[in-house]
Amino acid sequence: MLQLIGQMRERVAFDKRVPVADELGNEQGDWTEQLVVWARIRPLVGGETVQGARLGGEQPVVISIHSSADAKEIRPDWRARDARTGTLYNIRTVTNTDERGAYIDITATAGQAIG
Repeated sequence: MLQLIGQMRERVAFDKRVPVADELGNEQGDWTEQLVVWARIRPLVGGETVQGARLGGEQPVVISIHSSADAKEIRPDWRARDARTGTLYNIRTVTNTDERGAYIDITATAGQAIG
């Protein structure tokens, strides 16, 4: 696994939807920031699925962050947000790809509606 420390140049916030009941009893969730970390954001390249996503207006990316107790809480129903540009990312998968627990890779897509 590459040493990623020098490549983590982006600040990324991770938001979780927190349910809030309205006056009619419906639960609507507001996005609440859970943590902000240094990250590396790199676009996925190649493959039919990636090319198809791009044609659909989506940009698949991998967001790499340091593993921590807070980072291990990130789930696919959260969203990632580039703290500098405001770009929103739908989180698809969260994995420990280095198999040592030092880093977490998050596969996400930008350019589509976030539920």
